[in-house]
Amino acid sequence: MNNDELILFALDASRGFGEAVSCKLGTPLSAHEERDFEDGEHKTRPLVNVRGRDIYVVQSLYGDATQTVNDKLIRLLFFLGALKDASAGRLTAVIPYLAYARKERKTKPREPVTTRYVAGLFEAVGTECVVTLDVHNLAAFQNAFRCRTEHLEANPLFVEHFAPLVREGDVAVISPDTGAIKRAEEFRRSLGAVLTRPVGAAFAEKYRSRGAVSGEALVGDVAGKAVIIIDDLISGGTTVARAAQACRERGATRVYAAVTHGVFADAANAVLGSSTVDQIVVTDTIPPLRIHDAALKSRLIQLSAAGLFAQAIRRLHTGGSIVDLLRS
Repeated sequence: MNNDELILFALDASRGFGEAVSCKLGTPLSAHEERDFEDGEHKTRPLVNVRGRDIYVVQSLYGDATQTVNDKLIRLLFFLGALKDASAGRLTAVIPYLAYARKERKTKPREPVTTRYVAGLFEAVGTECVVTLDVHNLAAFQNAFRCRTEHLEANPLFVEHFAPLVREGDVAVISPDTGAIKRAEEFRRSLGAVLTRPVGAAFAEKYRSRGAVSGEALVGDVAGKAVIIIDDLISGGTTVARAAQACRERGATRVYAAVTHGVFADAANAVLGSSTVDQIVVTDTIPPLRIHDAALKSRLIQLSAAGLFAQAIRRLHTGGSIVDLLRS
């Protein structure tokens, strides 16, 4: 497809992120209308001709004071449906943070597999591709969707940020639970390649039952090292705080956390505000709306993922390689 056939939308709730992507991409956001009715219903429609065009719609699915996760999801679905009805050529949902990705399997009898249901909703309105960043379980995400999916990784952003910080001295990468082992290993290898020296690895024990987190063991040598805890999402902060405390007790000199999506539930202010983490690094897929603790704010750094999404959109539009993008 030609560059002039690409159309980029961002719904109002993700306007800021959409504008950042637009700037990096060099493509202006196209006009649309969002209208709310007195009874709580709403409509969203494009204000430009989309017939036969390559369409990309940006909407990050996190809750805030104005719209819930469900509000944002249904608005995105309705807008995608409206675009399809208006004869859009190819329809891509660009979702920096994908809601419901953590409920990808049954852990108790008769539980829902919500990730699969959400996938079915996107397919039902004619979505042909879903692009997102660092889902909780990549295999479950890829298997839930029948349409094309593209999974981006914050790994390059974190490597670029942390390489100068740990240039001198020993460093280790920590997986705070079994679910983050592969993610941590990929980051460890990438960081080691940039530093041109070995980077250590460690694993923190974690068990969760009925919302309570337990587990004290730490496997791996962290004494005298700067450590980086890697995870995909931080909500209440307990997982990161416990891993950080375990590293401190075993002699770590500095403790960093690199987490893609900063949900930061209200409890995170108390948990992480008093934690031993020197720096918490997240991307801007979710604004730090719920952070009010001054100590936590002072240690929080946000990295922009807009450039990564802009490059992905450009490659999808021109037939470029997403695999090469993640390796660059």
